[in-house]
Amino acid sequence: MQQIRSQVTERDGLFELEAGSDVLDSPRYNHDMAPTKVRERTWNKWHITALWVGMAICVPTYTLGGVLTAYFGLSVGEALLAILFANIIVLIPLTLNAFPGTKYGIPFPVLLRSSFGILGSNIPCLIRALVACGWFGIQTMFGGLAIHLFLGSVLEGWKSLGGTGEVIGFMVFWVLNLWVVIRGAESIKWLETLSAPLLVLVGVGLLVWAMPNVSMTELLAIPPKRPEGAGVASYFAAGLTAMVGFWATLSLNIPDFSRYAKSQKDQIVGQIIGLPLTMFLFASLGVVMTAASVKLVGVTVSDPVTLIGHIQSPVWVALAMALIIIATLSTNTAANIVSPTNDFQNIAPKVINRTKAVMLTGLVGLVLMGHELLKKLGLIVSDLSLETVYSNWLLGYSSLLGPIAGIMVVDYFLIKKQQLDLAGLYRDDVYPAWNWFGFIAFGVPVVLTLLSLGSDAFSWFYSYGWFTGSALGGLIYYGLSAMRPSPTAVKSAV
Repeated sequence: MQQIRSQVTERDGLFELEAGSDVLDSPRYNHDMAPTKVRERTWNKWHITALWVGMAICVPTYTLGGVLTAYFGLSVGEALLAILFANIIVLIPLTLNAFPGTKYGIPFPVLLRSSFGILGSNIPCLIRALVACGWFGIQTMFGGLAIHLFLGSVLEGWKSLGGTGEVIGFMVFWVLNLWVVIRGAESIKWLETLSAPLLVLVGVGLLVWAMPNVSMTELLAIPPKRPEGAGVASYFAAGLTAMVGFWATLSLNIPDFSRYAKSQKDQIVGQIIGLPLTMFLFASLGVVMTAASVKLVGVTVSDPVTLIGHIQSPVWVALAMALIIIATLSTNTAANIVSPTNDFQNIAPKVINRTKAVMLTGLVGLVLMGHELLKKLGLIVSDLSLETVYSNWLLGYSSLLGPIAGIMVVDYFLIKKQQLDLAGLYRDDVYPAWNWFGFIAFGVPVVLTLLSLGSDAFSWFYSYGWFTGSALGGLIYYGLSAMRPSPTAVKSAV
């Protein structure tokens, strides 16, 4: 006989929900969004490390140094320091927002129900989902190019397809990504675990190939592309903000992964080992490879897929492209599909299951890349570059996502004091449908950010958007909640 009332038990600091009919029949619940059982939390620190190695080693990371030197006026040394510092900084919200995921086994959208309301959680979820779908499309474009170059190295005549071949590669890679995520979290865990050492091997191989053709002394001595005599502080801060923005999305939805961690220690140690150093080293590799590309292939090439495509040996091209396909797949599935899959389910869990949500993510990503695909097919002509799109997203979206990160941390640690009503997050009778404190705290920094775009005096508010947004959002949320404590502050952890 099915129990009527849900029960929550605790084991070594990890909480588990035994769902009764009050939760099972709720429109806010489905199996995929349910809290993980303690026995399902199987990811140790090395699985978490592999997750970050798999996500960090990708084409956009490789190009970050070039983005900072070309668009943000930093020298090579300044750019690499900005990347390192940014990833140390972003560890703070990553590890803090991972805590409730590990403790309660809940994904990102369910956690947001505490700070934005049961229905209100859908607004920040969809904001997060949109940027993830965009990144999914961008990464799929890189993966499709790698498939195109791979097939061109093993099949005679494939190269002649040109842009059409790239579009075919895009669609093949698109299907492969969706298939992995539909298979579930264990599939992603093993993909990341198996691919991590291969990706490190690719990085070492590229470095060995490049080092004889580049002088690090000369590279670090290249002057920055900013006005002569201009101070470094403002340029560095803008670049730092953009680099924080690179993982600002994951600092929100990290509970989507930490819900599978064995313990808080595993998620903390795994993230510390896996993120900052991997990002720094692979971005450094990109700077070195771009500098060496003139001697290696005769032209300056800023992305590894195109660079390797210049190699004359079909065997080496095929091998390298196969590894890049794995690298891009491991990044894309974890970083860009898991979150919108959960976010879309949150809209109507009884109607949208994981498979439907994955397909919806794929379709949105496909639509967002429609312009680029039509350009490759020769159906339209445009000067808009993919690099410009994603470098602008880094800064703009980090400004929007900062307040959400600040609100989440303040809500869980200061307002709810790490105590959530686990069953209540899946019902309509504990937390409000809309928590207007969350929306006010989110809206004020966003409006100020938009207004600062038209003001020279306040342009710093946009340039440092993630920092200003997260700090102000957190402060406003705390102030509102402290003045009039929410009646949904949980009665007990169980």
